[in-house]
Amino acid sequence: MSNESSSEAFRSAIAQAVATLQAGELVVFPTETFYGIAADPESSDALEKIVAIKGREPDKPIALIAADMDAAFSVASHVPETARKLARAFWPGPLTLVLPARSGLHDALKGPNGVGVRVSPHPVARALSAAFGKPITATSANLSGTPAIADALQVREVFAGRIKVILEDGRLAGGAPSTVVEFTESGYRIVREGAVSAAAIAQVIAT
Repeated sequence: MSNESSSEAFRSAIAQAVATLQAGELVVFPTETFYGIAADPESSDALEKIVAIKGREPDKPIALIAADMDAAFSVASHVPETARKLARAFWPGPLTLVLPARSGLHDALKGPNGVGVRVSPHPVARALSAAFGKPITATSANLSGTPAIADALQVREVFAGRIKVILEDGRLAGGAPSTVVEFTESGYRIVREGAVSAAAIAQVIAT
């Protein structure tokens, strides 16, 4: 396949996925670690579909992926300088920042300390969010209580007939999930240490 035809196929797949999201449906897409499930974060029906299809606890907040730093920060009421330092150092990358949520954000996206968001380095994840024009949900494409999925064939086995659009990229890197960092008035707290180490985070903040 030529580069031109590959680009055409890529654009067509992204356009189909965007139309699916706009219709309130779900899309499976690849990230830098595992496959995720995208939905319109402003659609209550779409968010409820994620909870139902995964068997997920309804009070567990759903994180987001954004195309770039500006889009990521658009979900926050304000962004602590420490968060900006970490974003500049590790985005695009497997670092989720839990930021104070802006007014009007759907309750399903918010935990006690805000909304989790990251910028993925995967070209499909970023292109999908960019084409959709806002952040997309980034919950892992697996059933609740089972391991995250890095293989496209396994994604199809689990979600065949349940999610119509699956953007495949073969077997992904897998490994550790994104590191999750939240911010408080007194500083920051690592909620989950994953692909970005606590030592690397401390080093960036100290500089």
